Parts: sequence; structure tokens; C-alpha cells
Amino acid sequence: MKQKKIKIKSNSEEETICFGKEFAKVLAEKDLVVLEGALGGGKTTFIKGILCGLGYKKKVLSPSFTLVRQYKTKKFLVHHMDLYRLVPEDVFGLGSQDMFYALSSITLIEWGAKIEPDLDKYIKIEFLFKGLNKRELKFSAKGYNFDKLKGLKEEMKK
Repeated sequence: MKQKKIKIKSNSEEETICFGKEFAKVLAEKDLVVLEGALGGGKTTFIKGILCGLGYKKKVLSPSFTLVRQYKTKKFLVHHMDLYRLVPEDVFGLGSQDMFYALSSITLIEWGAKIEPDLDKYIKIEFLFKGLNKRELKFSAKGYNFDKLKGLKEEMKK
């Protein structure tokens, strides 16, 4: 059966941040989000929007070299991971599973496709280049009721 996807087009960095803010509205405790796309594809920019939507007011940095950054918001502890330089065995060797699906938290994983087979439940966002500053974001999910993503599409229309 073909997996259902929701597609959204972004025409600027600012629009990608706004979409991240709207996406934050559908996130719930223990959600895990996998973000995939080319280097410079908009993953960290989208995450900046998510954190802004959750009320985080400080600077958001890429975890490319630290592997994990944590941000405390009023609603959640946000674990922001970057698996670009890791192989799956290294990811689980770090004890990252303790962050996945943790109480009062959400986990955002850049380059998370490499561990998808080991995840029970996640929302996936693929970032595709469509021209200068233009991206297509494809949202899909594993282990979630598709209504969660339909709610997202309604939020993005606003």
C-alpha cells in the first residue's frame, strides 16, 4: 500500500520557518520527527521554526558537530540530533534511545533515515530542492494515524 504524503511548497527561508512554527502546533509529547534532504536543504531552518513555535527565544544551532543539542521550551524538552556523520550502530551506542519517545520531550533527527528501520513511530519530512530558495516539503508518518498529518495541512493553510 502506498504511503500517504502531504506536500507543501516553500518559496523562502522565512516561509520555511513559518511552516516550522505551524508544525509545532501538531507536535505532542514523545513525538519523533525524522528530517531528510540534501545539505542546505532547509532542515535546520525548519527546526528553528519549530522551536520558535514552541516559544523558544534563544539562538538555535545545528548539532552537526555536537551530534545532539537540547532546548528547553515551556511545553517540551526538545532533543535536536544530527546523524550525518554517524552509522546506525554509533547512534544506538550513544544511548540515544533514552531520548526517543521520552516523557515531556520531542525528538527531531536530521539525517534520521539511516535509523528508520529501528524506529516504531515517527513523522518524516523530506526537503526537496525546487529552485533558488524554493523547497518542497513532503510529510509522511509511520505508526501514527494519518489524521495527525491532515491536521498539519489545515494548520499550514492558515
